[in-house]
Amino acid sequence: MRPLQLSPETAVELAKKLNVPLEELMHMPKHILVQKMMQLEASQTEEETPKETD
Repeated sequence: MRPLQLSPETAVELAKKLNVPLEELMHMPKHILVQKMMQLEASQTEEETPKETD
């Protein structure tokens, strides 16, 4: 399997956001990366959504 085709800046930013080492990110299967990105997006959306109070 060849490394992901990402720019260096994108790879560093994704590694920080996903809290994974850069080397692990570059050799991560694409479907796993997409899954982790979706989880990150869901958690960020959850944090930004205001809680309803009665």
